[in-house]
Amino acid sequence: MIGDLKKQIKNTIANYKESQSSNGFIIICPGGGYEFISEREGEPVAKAFRAKGWEAFVLNYSTGNNLCQTPLKELGAAVKEIKRNMQKYGINNKPIIVCGFSAGGHLAASLGVHWNDKNLFSNNHDYKPDALILCYPVITAGEYAHKDSISSLTEKEDSGYFSLENHVTKDTPPTFIWHTISDETVSVQNTILFTQALIENNVFTEVHLYPYGSHGLSLATDAVAEPENSRFADDHIATWFEQSLQWLNIIKKRSNTYDKVGK
Repeated sequence: MIGDLKKQIKNTIANYKESQSSNGFIIICPGGGYEFISEREGEPVAKAFRAKGWEAFVLNYSTGNNLCQTPLKELGAAVKEIKRNMQKYGINNKPIIVCGFSAGGHLAASLGVHWNDKNLFSNNHDYKPDALILCYPVITAGEYAHKDSISSLTEKEDSGYFSLENHVTKDTPPTFIWHTISDETVSVQNTILFTQALIENNVFTEVHLYPYGSHGLSLATDAVAEPENSRFADDHIATWFEQSLQWLNIIKKRSNTYDKVGK
């Protein structure tokens, strides 16, 4: 799966290297509890970002049981591949964003807090995204955990590595995060815990909590509506997408690196 994505990254960057008109690159990590890849949170989201001038890729990461850090390594490899091709074709000042939904949000946030784990990644900065967009993310392995997601990663009692709120530092990339308060699948406390840690570490952060809405809304538009599962289009919640674009413009204007954005 990662091999196919590498080919797509290479071809995309090679094709637009002359104009360099893209805003930057976004890797989409769909949800699915680490058990499957949600189509509603993949290509429709990538298409929406492409329409706004971003080069977007969908990461079909590994799913199943006892995954441990395998999906994290795959996402890191995707970020590194973009950076490698940017350097190859002389492309500068293009941010790399990781956007994740639900368990995919956990994956995106995992790279955000573990990109400098020397046991996983050599030349750490090759794997660091410039910013994160987290949509109703799984975050914690503690009291408010989405247990199915965490158990897909590890069945060990010591799951602390995957309780991401405890690993946030000042080096965590800028983060845009949203959730619905009424989410009954992944508690909004996941977002609250992560947001609190981001604020405590002075990470450049924007958070939106919507008062209602079920889990898995994706873009919250007609294109991804799923009425049989109480996932309806909603004009209010759908504003998260435009708000994230505005936030990304702030990231682009101020810097492509966290060290300057967060100060």
